[in-house]
Amino acid sequence: MTVGPTPLLFVHGYWHGSWCWSEVIAHVAAAGHPALAVDLVGHGLRARRPACLSTRPFDSAALATEVSPVAEVDLDQAGDLLVSQIKQLGHGAPVTVVAHSMGGTVLTRAAQQHPELIAHAVYLTAFMPASDIPAVTYIQSSENAGELVGPSLQADPAAIGALRFDLASDDTAYRQQLRDALFGDVDQAVADAAIGLLTPDAPVGIALGATSLTREGWGSVPRTYVTCARDMAVRPALQQRFIAEADTAFPDNATSVVALDASHSPFLSMPGRVADIVTKLT
Repeated sequence: MTVGPTPLLFVHGYWHGSWCWSEVIAHVAAAGHPALAVDLVGHGLRARRPACLSTRPFDSAALATEVSPVAEVDLDQAGDLLVSQIKQLGHGAPVTVVAHSMGGTVLTRAAQQHPELIAHAVYLTAFMPASDIPAVTYIQSSENAGELVGPSLQADPAAIGALRFDLASDDTAYRQQLRDALFGDVDQAVADAAIGLLTPDAPVGIALGATSLTREGWGSVPRTYVTCARDMAVRPALQQRFIAEADTAFPDNATSVVALDASHSPFLSMPGRVADIVTKLT
């Protein structure tokens, strides 16, 4: 019996949705690989938007204080949903999972719980946290100095339960900061379209969760880290920290590394290159 290529499942990061992988999947499908992009809990079709964004007249004070409708979302929920999505695609057989940004934290949880379902874990400038360390620790680390996501937030995440952008802002400088943070090397028209598709609230609970890693769990899964040299959301020094910590903890299963000269969103700026990288791993 002929066995086809391993299916590819794509996981977005904070504020994004399955839509962000559309150009990559077009290349992957053209190469004959089965592929699926999914929405994380609290994102995409599972997103919930704060009422203040559609209330008129607009209340800027509410933007900073309204508790997010996704404030209760946590890493446990995100991991459970991703496991179910992996099972649905692979029908119980292992699949290659490609995760971007905060999606990496969710991939790590899923791979620790069900390593038998993951043929290869690919972290595209993603959070790849060490055992029992939440992603928020890395966000606030010295290796992430100079990132532009934090300065773009419009409320205290601890107060509203989410990381909130003002995606409807008409402030030119603020909108440019969002482009620089997430889409630095993306064509401006495409970047503006992407900003229009983002979810304003990303559940802080995903970044607050941590996963205990074992050699038999996450440590047994083959992994590749794709670095992005011009990333202003997950800084290059932090990307290198993730790789170093993983290889120190699990030296018998070293991280394969691929380098891109890209911003935070190479799935939009160089989708063909991203597709080429991941299809070669299946």
